[in-house]
Amino acid sequence: MPLAFGLCTFGDITAQPDGRLKSHAQVLREVVEEAVVADASGVDVFGAGEHHRDDFAISAPEVLLAAIAARTTRLRLTSAVTVLSSDDPVRVYQRFATLDAVSAGRAEVILGRGSFTESFPLFGYDLDQYHVLFSEKLELFTRLRHEGAVSWQGSTRAALVEQQVFPTAEQRPIPTWIGVGGSPESVARAAHYGLPLMLAIIGGPSARFRPYVDLYHRLLRERDMAPLPVGVHSPGHIAESDASARAEFFPAFKAMHDRIGAERGWPPLTFRQFEGEVEKGAIYCGAPDTVARKLAATVQALGLERFDLKYSAGTLAHDTMLRSISLFGREVIPRVRALLG
Repeated sequence: MPLAFGLCTFGDITAQPDGRLKSHAQVLREVVEEAVVADASGVDVFGAGEHHRDDFAISAPEVLLAAIAARTTRLRLTSAVTVLSSDDPVRVYQRFATLDAVSAGRAEVILGRGSFTESFPLFGYDLDQYHVLFSEKLELFTRLRHEGAVSWQGSTRAALVEQQVFPTAEQRPIPTWIGVGGSPESVARAAHYGLPLMLAIIGGPSARFRPYVDLYHRLLRERDMAPLPVGVHSPGHIAESDASARAEFFPAFKAMHDRIGAERGWPPLTFRQFEGEVEKGAIYCGAPDTVARKLAATVQALGLERFDLKYSAGTLAHDTMLRSISLFGREVIPRVRALLG
């Protein structure tokens, strides 16, 4: 698989020039514009992440991606991620098959359990079933991908008996990744189902995830499966200089980090900690050459076929993100390809 580069967003709620937060509706319209710029700038993939919180606007990625499909011609369109545990695998498959049709075969899906849990009570699921919900629903989704008559029985939804699901997809099967946060069990699950692995690396040096990549490839070999792609999802921002990139990104990233951290018991983020992540950790922030060199090093260290940059961060301004998107596509991606030969 050729090395591919993506951008993704959760539809973070951005601010007006006067500091007032924008509406969810306005943010969603602006995400479509951001994807259009990504398409024109040479980015390969655009992802929309599902959340059910007031600080993120995207709760229905497939609907948003369908709107983007109508405005773009080459971007592959993916969720980042779809919270399968609190959804119905049949409906998820139908929605992505529909997206695949209207985009002329450009749909992908990244399935995950979700690092936030708001969707579970919202849709009537018990968090005590966190693990079994994902395991059973992933099993069913992988069967649906092959588009034959499906028989399935479990404890988390009604059984299916020789059931066919429509519409059928343009791509057969729809490209499907497993998004993981870095547990051996999640890596093993991806290998078991023969699905590509997307590592969410949001802190610390990326090279520390090499054991998970090695485990994944070893498990595939043990199952006599062909090698499959590995990707990384990490945050970042590009500007004309390292200093301006940090100055633009830090306030919004800190506000987002500290709000989520207050819910999870994290201490407030300091600028020194932020700089440490930029220089040696998981944040790809700087001028195009700086980001390209760091990104190329990550690709080499982990043997990646895909890198997705989460370009939105809290109230980071729409115009600022548009510049970052353009620089990523027009300058960072070509430099990474040149560095890797």
